[in-house]
This record gives sequence, structure tokens and C-alpha cells, in this order.
Amino acid sequence: MRTSGDQDPRLDPRIRALHDQSVAAGQPLYRDPSTGYYVLTAKALLDKGQCCGNGCRHCPFDLEQQQQAGRPKPT
Repeated sequence: MRTSGDQDPRLDPRIRALHDQSVAAGQPLYRDPSTGYYVLTAKALLDKGQCCGNGCRHCPFDLEQQQQAGRPKPT
């Protein structure tokens, strides 16, 4: 079960589109237009090999893997 990223219904569709465009172009990140911050794509996070536990926006790892990496359990 994914808990963030493309499966998260709260994610702004414009952000989802930017993410998908970046992945299609082979770019590991994109700039969030609302904050100006760079955000890693799900592919870039997956290429790292394991979850960092920080609850990244496009985390491709399931909840169990996220929690094993140190992400706090949802309350």
C-alpha cells in the first residue's frame, strides 16, 4: 500500500503532472511551483535502493518499508 505520491488523493493534480513530466524526461527531480523547492521523483527515490523514512512526497515504498526506515506511524 502506498501512502504518498501518485496514490495520495491530496496531491495537487498540477504537481502530479510535473512529476510525471520529469519522469518521462528522465529528470530525477522537479521544482515545486508553490514553494520553489526541488522534489525528487518516485523513480529517483526508488533508484536510491531503500526508503529514507522521511515520508517523501513521491515515496515509492509501502508503509511497512517506510516505518522500518524510521518514518513515524500515522496517528
